[in-house]
Formats: sequence, structure tokens, C-alpha cells
Amino acid sequence: MVRVVAPNPGRMTGPGTNTYVVGGDRLALIDPGPDDDAHLNRLLELFGDRIGWIIATHTHLDHSPLSRRLRAATGAPIIGFGPPPPPAKIGPTGIDPHDAEFAPDRRLSDGDGLEAGDFSLEAVWTPGHASNHLCLELRGTGLLFSGDHVMSGSTVVIAPPDGDMAIYLESLEKVRSRGPHRIGPGHGGMIDDPASVLDEYLRHRLERERQVEAAVRTAGTEGVTAATLVELLYRDIPTDCSP
Repeated sequence: MVRVVAPNPGRMTGPGTNTYVVGGDRLALIDPGPDDDAHLNRLLELFGDRIGWIIATHTHLDHSPLSRRLRAATGAPIIGFGPPPPPAKIGPTGIDPHDAEFAPDRRLSDGDGLEAGDFSLEAVWTPGHASNHLCLELRGTGLLFSGDHVMSGSTVVIAPPDGDMAIYLESLEKVRSRGPHRIGPGHGGMIDDPASVLDEYLRHRLERERQVEAAVRTAGTEGVTAATLVELLYRDIPTDCSP
């Protein structure tokens, strides 16, 4: 397994999007990343026509757009759970975060496998951060590529309408029940203690839920808005960085 970090560091992407490459004679490339010339050239320089599959964990703009140029350069098919959901203007920028042009050549459902001579990947459908989000397990190793389902060093933004916190919590429990030995996140370094990280993710989200309930009781149900709750719960965080 090789990790190549895309040159797109930022508040939401950390050091940049992780592109993982697994295999031997033929390679599966997981999360091609943003449409970036330097990243494209680097991937082709390192792996060239050995790339046999291009997989996107989900269709956010920092994960899937480069897939089309890689397919044009290598002939490898694009694989994902499915196309992006219908456009939705969300967040403070009012911009749909999805790659509207993503169109996989093959769709993976939960439990589907990608079989090659020297490796096998299993798709694990994990909606919540995005409705079309997949994790991928390298069978026989306990290594799970988590996309944006679990990150290194931070929690995950769950932005409606496509993001759904209740479904995300179910997906976290699903991943925890699989007992991965290591996690390769979409951003940040390798996670070598998945059980403790997943437990902390669940603890944090449930604690935040309790805080929301307490804030609603304190403020009263009349006139409570999302902005009011943010002000109450995230007083120590800059207004443009609330998780």
C-alpha cells in the first residue's frame, strides 16, 4: 500500500486528500482526489498504466473529480457507490460540495468485492457524511480505507441535507463491529488504534447530542434556532470552524 497526498491542504482537508494505491501487477487507486494537474502527473509518474481500477469513496470535490482524467489517461474504469445526489445548496458558501459529473463505470453495493490476483477489496456502505459514501476493506489484512467516514486528528462534518447524523452514527457502529486493525483515513495519518478512535467518535457525538438537548431546555423551545445553538455550544471555536 502506498499513500500519495494531494496538494490541497486546508481547514477542511488537513494536509490534503490521501490517495491510496494497493495491489501488485495491477493497482487499485482509492480516492483520486481533486482535479489537480500536479497530483495527476504525480500519480501517472508513479503508477502509469499499472492502474487497473479508480475508486472514489464518495463524490465530494476533494475526493472524486480527478477520476475522469485518470480514466482518460489509463483506460481504468471508475468505481463508486453511485452518482452524486441531486444538487443541494448547503453550508455558508451555498455551494453544492458534490462532484456533479461523477458517473461510475461500475457501482459497488454493500459487501461487493473487487477481486484481483493478489488482493481483494470489500465495499462497506457507510452513509452519513455523504449518502453515497463507501469504506473499503483490504480483505485478510484488517486495513480499512475510511474516506471521510473517520479522519485522523479531527471529527467529521455532517452537513444536511445529504449528511445525516443519525445514519452516520449507525455507520460508525457498523465499522466498529467489523473490528478493523488499522484505518487509512481520507485525510491525515494512519490510525493504528481504530477501536479507541471509533469509541471516541461515538462518545463525542452522543455527548454533543446531550448538550443540544440541554441547550434547548435552557433556551426554551420557542425561538430556538440553529444559530442560537451554535452560539451556546461552540463559544470557544471561531465562527467559521464549528464542526
